[in-house]
Amino acid sequence: MKWLTERGRESIARMVFQMDRLIPQSTPDPLVLGRRPVLPTTKTFALVLIAICLPTARGDEAPLVDRGIARFTPTTAEAQIAERFRLQPASFDWQAEQISTISDNFQVLNVTFPSPVKTADEANNTVHCEYFRCRQPGQRPAVIVLHILGGDFPLSRLFCNTLAQHGVHALFLKMPYYGPRRDPNSRRRMVSPDPHETVAGMTQAVLDIRYAAAWLADRPEIDAEHLGIFGISLGGITAALAATAEPRLKNVCLLLAGGSIGQAGWDSAEAKPLREQWIAKGGTREQFVEILSVVDPVRYSATARGKRILMLNASDDEVIPRPCTEALWTALGQPPIKWYSGGHYSVAWHLFGALWQVGQFFRDG
Repeated sequence: MKWLTERGRESIARMVFQMDRLIPQSTPDPLVLGRRPVLPTTKTFALVLIAICLPTARGDEAPLVDRGIARFTPTTAEAQIAERFRLQPASFDWQAEQISTISDNFQVLNVTFPSPVKTADEANNTVHCEYFRCRQPGQRPAVIVLHILGGDFPLSRLFCNTLAQHGVHALFLKMPYYGPRRDPNSRRRMVSPDPHETVAGMTQAVLDIRYAAAWLADRPEIDAEHLGIFGISLGGITAALAATAEPRLKNVCLLLAGGSIGQAGWDSAEAKPLREQWIAKGGTREQFVEILSVVDPVRYSATARGKRILMLNASDDEVIPRPCTEALWTALGQPPIKWYSGGHYSVAWHLFGALWQVGQFFRDG
């Protein structure tokens, strides 16, 4: 293990200053509007992890811009995919710009390409990704990484860092209405008190992921037969849904994910404000659950069975109840599942173990 250079230590200092955002401390999670408690030692754990993961800085790299055209070609399995997630053959422009990195083991590129979905919010129509390209020789596996509902990107970057250290390329995709895709003057969010808007946001996310998988499959440094997807919480639910809709994604790891998402969103104690808004508009529980069923991965799970899948869940999850997790697990054909002790938020104590597990899973796939 190489020691950090002065530049690396300065980067660590900046991360310490902003560490409160590394593991989100006051953000709502999938399909709920509540807030969660703070774990007092999370900051220390994350700091140690960063110090371990980031090797020597490189000073010989200048920002580069690359451009190209990617092609989305439906596979022979397209007819088996749910109609709302199907795409026609298409070509799309992309560009990549190198951003600062302090690692010898990988470089990081900002990658953008148009979403296959056009919305009223222009900013949301461009997909923004961060591509952690490992420097190991030969064609390597690649993984699409999805973030949590709160949009706290450093946590996803931490997993991308780990994957790249394991020799796996990682593409961190920012889902609809997140980060640079969010118009500050717009009220739209990917997950909304209006379940119809949630359905539209999750559908767009899956179609964006399909374009991202086509972009990865086109890269010369990537083994297109070993593409995967990983997501946390809301990202895990979306990853499960994408796994049912994109045949190229053969390795799937889901952290804190579940199915029966309408039930999870309605029954959670933290979802009380959402329920009250929906009921105030004359909506019912049955309507809410039925609307969200069209983006429930359990509904389409047959097309994901047989893939290499690993589920990582909390034994006492208060946001994604155990019956919802088990519904997805059963629908996916009962793949390997690991239960971490704790709840949806206190499972952060197992961050080191989860990072190792995810890195090993995709490296060996």
